[in-house]
Amino acid sequence: MRVILPPSETKSDGGAGVPLDLEKLSLPELAATRRRVADALVALADDLDASQRALGLGKSQLAEVDRNAELFVSPTRPAITRYTGVLYDALDYRGMTRASKAKAADRLMIGSALFGVVAATDEIPAYRLSGGSKLPGFGTLAAVWKPVLSPALEALDDFVVDLRSGAYLSLGPVRGAVTATVVTEAADGSRSVVSHFNKHYKGLIARDLVSTRAQVADIGKLAAVLSSAGHRVEITSPTEITVITD
Repeated sequence: MRVILPPSETKSDGGAGVPLDLEKLSLPELAATRRRVADALVALADDLDASQRALGLGKSQLAEVDRNAELFVSPTRPAITRYTGVLYDALDYRGMTRASKAKAADRLMIGSALFGVVAATDEIPAYRLSGGSKLPGFGTLAAVWKPVLSPALEALDDFVVDLRSGAYLSLGPVRGAVTATVVTEAADGSRSVVSHFNKHYKGLIARDLVSTRAQVADIGKLAAVLSSAGHRVEITSPTEITVITD
C-alpha cells in the first residue's frame, strides 16, 4: 500500500542533510522534469516582483523567495519532517514508534508542485511553490507534471490511497487509486464536506494506515482498517471512501 499525502505551504527551516541531489530522490524517472521546474524556480528568485506575482506572496512572505534562490545550496531534511501544518500535526510522525516510522518510510509519499511526488524519507530543502502557481514560460504545472507523474505512480503497481486534493491531485492522478472525502453529519442526517478540519482528519487517516499491521490491498480492507481505528467509513464508489464526522 502507498498513501499519497498533500504537501503544505508551511515548511520547517534548516536541516542536517547535504544540499539537494535530484538524482537521489525516489521515482528517478521524474529527474528531468524536476530539474526543469527547479531551475525555473531558482531563476525566478532573481526577480522579486515576478516571484511575488507567480507565487502569490504577500509582503510578509518575501523570505520564501530567498528559500527558492538557495534551493540547491541549503540544507535538507526528510520530506516527512520538512512539511508542517494541520495534517502533519495530526500525523505526528515524531511521536510514532520505531515500527510505525519504518512503515511510514515504506508507505507514505507526499505530493509536490516542485518534485511531483517524493517519498517520506527523501531529503529536500525548504521551498515555496504551490500546485496552482504559474512559472514564467510554463503552462500550468498540471500540464508539466501529468504526462510523467501519472505513469510513474501507476508503475508502482501497488494499492494507492490518494489523500491529495485540488491542484495537487491534478498534477498526477492515479488510475484505480482510492480517494477519501471527509464530511460532517448534522443531527438531521444532512451532510456537508468538511473544509477547515479536512487536513486534520486526513492526517489521522494516514497515521492509522501507517500503524496498521494489516495488509491493505483493496478498498474493502481499507474501510475495515479505518473502521477498526474508530472512523465511521462508507464505501461510496469503487474508488472512493467517505469518512463521516459529527
